Amino acid sequence: MEDVSKLIVIGGSWGGIQAALSVLQPLPANYSIPIVLVLHRLRNQEGGLQELFERKLNLKALEIEEKEKPEPGHVYLAPANYHVLLEKDHTFSLDDSELENYSRPSIDVTFTSAADVFGENTVGILLSGASRDGSSGLKYIFEKQGLVIAQDPAEAEVATMPLAAINSIPGCSIMNVAQIQSFLLSLHEH
Repeated sequence: MEDVSKLIVIGGSWGGIQAALSVLQPLPANYSIPIVLVLHRLRNQEGGLQELFERKLNLKALEIEEKEKPEPGHVYLAPANYHVLLEKDHTFSLDDSELENYSRPSIDVTFTSAADVFGENTVGILLSGASRDGSSGLKYIFEKQGLVIAQDPAEAEVATMPLAAINSIPGCSIMNVAQIQSFLLSLHEH
C-alpha cells in the first residue's frame, strides 16, 4: 500500500457536525484523498458519530485507531477524548495529554501535525464553532504552503471559529458549504 501524498483535515465544533456532513455528502465512495475530521464533542459521549457519517455519506467513516494509515475513500473521525496526530510514517497516533484550547481532541494539534507530515499537500478546512481552536493550526498549515479554507462566518451556525482563522490568516479562503463541496470535488483524481 503506497503512502498517500495529500491529506484533507477538517475541524469544527458547535454547528460543525452538520456543516461537515453537508460538505462531505457529494463526495464519491472512491474519493482520492483521505479526510480526517476533528469535531469537538462531549468528552463522555461515546460513538454515534461514526454511525451518523456512515449512514449519510458515500465515504467509509471510521473512528481513528492507533497506527492506522489514512486511505482514500475514507473519512477518519477523531475519537472522543484523544488528540489525533500524524506521524512521519503517515500513521495516526492517539494521545490523551492535556486539553488544548479546552479541547481534546484539539483541532490545532491535528492540523499542526498534518502540516508537519504533508506540508503543502495539506488542505485545512475550519467549519462552524464556538471556540478559537483550529485557527493557529490552520495558520500553521498556511505557513507550510498548504491550502486553508474557513467556512463563511455569515453561513456558519456559530461564527467564532472561522472568524478567528480569517482574522489571523491574511491568505485564508472564505467559502460557503457549496463552494467547499465544489472545491473538494475539484481535487478528486478519477
